[in-house]
Amino acid sequence: MSFTWRYVVRPNGSFRRVGNLNGSLDNVYDEELARLGQDDDEQPERPCSRCGTLLLLDWHGPLMTGVWMELCPACDADRPADHAFIQWHRDTDRDRKALPQLFEDWETGTMHAQGWVRAPQPDDQPGSPAHLRLVPRGHG
Repeated sequence: MSFTWRYVVRPNGSFRRVGNLNGSLDNVYDEELARLGQDDDEQPERPCSRCGTLLLLDWHGPLMTGVWMELCPACDADRPADHAFIQWHRDTDRDRKALPQLFEDWETGTMHAQGWVRAPQPDDQPGSPAHLRLVPRGHG
């Protein structure tokens, strides 16, 4: 069984991430994936819980962690992964292929700040991000 993520990016830089189990969505066009979740994705912009600035992105952390992740252009610009993701959001000519790595780097850093680290599964191949799990720091 394999699991990867498909990212669908809208012109305004918002996006959705869809689980792709066993490549079941490999032959589905991005436009079709975008239409499938249109109603669910319209959410009002949220202010940063730290400074009140409007967030570029707010996201539920991985399942079972209970972490709410925020990407704030004011609070997070000093962290390298966050800065790169902020720049991607601000760029009008976004490199859509860069999104999965930018998202994963941001998620990893944000979760690490909340006490979680990525730990490979025993049968993982090195550098295979789709098969990494998050565990509380000091475990795994």
